[in-house]
Amino acid sequence: MSIVTTEKRGSIMILTLNRPDSLNALGAEGDGTAIAAACNDIVADPSIRCVILTGAGRAFSAGGDVKAMKEGTGAFGGAPHDIREGYRRNIHLIVKSLYNLEVPMIAAVNGPAIGLGCDVACMADIRIASDRAKMGVTFLKLGLIPGDGGAWLLPRLIGSSRAAELLFTGKVIDAATAEEWGLVSKVVPGDSLMDEAIALAEQIAAQPPQALRLAKTLMRHGTNSSYETIMEMSAASQALMHKTEDHMEGVDAILEKRSPEFKGR
Repeated sequence: MSIVTTEKRGSIMILTLNRPDSLNALGAEGDGTAIAAACNDIVADPSIRCVILTGAGRAFSAGGDVKAMKEGTGAFGGAPHDIREGYRRNIHLIVKSLYNLEVPMIAAVNGPAIGLGCDVACMADIRIASDRAKMGVTFLKLGLIPGDGGAWLLPRLIGSSRAAELLFTGKVIDAATAEEWGLVSKVVPGDSLMDEAIALAEQIAAQPPQALRLAKTLMRHGTNSSYETIMEMSAASQALMHKTEDHMEGVDAILEKRSPEFKGR
């Protein structure tokens, strides 16, 4: 069974980590390839304007498969150089595919998001959590370090002090604390999580799709690029947007005092 299932609802794609018997543990052979393929299909489909990432069952993802670590299988098997390649070609493919997705993505954190699972949630642009969710980066408890880019991303999301506290203590925080720390933007009752995620996705999907993807690209580059580089990218991207039908639709809608209907042209 593939680690991920897809369900398209109009212009929204729902990606579900689908290994509930193991709390959606990651690292089996082919996990990276499956998630990369799903992301590539989304990028290639201009009708998709927003993605929701969630987990099947009672967890978002428990992270790397500890049983596979014990048995030395999947991404965690072989000599050190084999494990290195397992991370590069499998684990890293998971997080890079999600982080580099051109379409805005919401992580609907339905339950525990631990270790790699927490870092996977952090690849999304927006995170909302069930009140049953818990989050932690517990690598040190396994005698490991973040092997998936979390050490780069987490301080950018919640600041170096909070990120260090999470990593160095291995503590697992509840949803309310995750919201207080800025790890998630909203906490909702578990039974209404997907309804809330879909409602947010619909607001995003109502925006002009070409401009939406470019806006996300600018924000991603903004984490590392200089101000001048972003200014040049913005000018070039804006010149393209001025020549789209969606731009004129937005202008007309404001002048005519109505809601716009963007068609991706």
